[in-house]
Amino acid sequence: MLRPMKPHTFIAIIPARYASTRFPGKPLALLGGQPIIRRVYEQVSRVFNDVLVATDDERILQCVESFGGRTVMTGSHHRSGTDRCYEAYVKSGSSADIVVNVQGDEPFIQAEQLEAVMQCFQSDNCDIATLVKPFTEADGWEALNNPNSPKVVVSPQQTALYFSRSVIPYLRGVEQKDWLKKHTFYKHIGLYAYRAEVLQRLTSMTPTPLELAESLEQLRWLENGCTIRVARTEHETIGIDTPDDLRRAEIFLQAKGSTHSHENSSVPSL
Repeated sequence: MLRPMKPHTFIAIIPARYASTRFPGKPLALLGGQPIIRRVYEQVSRVFNDVLVATDDERILQCVESFGGRTVMTGSHHRSGTDRCYEAYVKSGSSADIVVNVQGDEPFIQAEQLEAVMQCFQSDNCDIATLVKPFTEADGWEALNNPNSPKVVVSPQQTALYFSRSVIPYLRGVEQKDWLKKHTFYKHIGLYAYRAEVLQRLTSMTPTPLELAESLEQLRWLENGCTIRVARTEHETIGIDTPDDLRRAEIFLQAKGSTHSHENSSVPSL
């Protein structure tokens, strides 16, 4: 007789560093009168009981603790949020099976997006989970061809085959203006979840040729044989990388607030 599987336990970790080439102090920048990091934290707390901000800066630590959030101080040497997540996971003493890495500049992350990534681990064949969104015809060629918006090719089994800053796949014999009509292309959204033992292994991997070529760390994971399962979302996320992005996010927040002032909004006023 088969015994029921023990349910997975999760911890959500939000890497947040102060130093940013394009937007120094970004986690503390105000969006709708509140720090971005607080908005991210409260969105994530709608889904997870165990939420932690991993930072290397005392100002971010004080900000998070001022609104009752939990923090862990990490080193300033990390190459990526993945490495910072692992240090925070170890320092926290957590025994969670799955570590969810939520970027600290995603104040509009949706509960259903987080839940979709969690559900990937119902499959045994899942080392890492991430999120994709189909490009639409309305997005246009310029958005599809943007190298700052990585694309991903997905297998019929809903695993990632390859990530690229180039448009993949190439549609031979089709004019570029028609590509979005003829094929579904997927935009990668940088939300990750890892089995804890896999996360430990990722931090010991050295950079690989494909990773160095594209500057995408997830290619290192694929090159080392990890299975990355993909969840699909129709919601657009609004990541904040620059002050201009923050201004657009402010407009988006205000529009949502006026549209949903008398009903529940999918992007709540936090």
